[in-house]
Amino acid sequence: MTPDPASTESTETTETPAWQATDSAPESGGASVQQRALAIANDRPEAAVGAAFAGGLLLAMILKRLAR
Repeated sequence: MTPDPASTESTETTETPAWQATDSAPESGGASVQQRALAIANDRPEAAVGAAFAGGLLLAMILKRLAR
């Protein structure tokens, strides 16, 4: 007799984020800023695009002020 698929426990594997799986974590116990940013960019690429846009806008404003 075969076991009922509804009654068996599912063996789901949870993936750990890239910044948690690395061995290069700082001694403070947390992930570095670069590792957290990489994890966010991998999970949500639109956040990386928005950050790049904001950085470019900020740079343009600084250069405009310096040109005065």
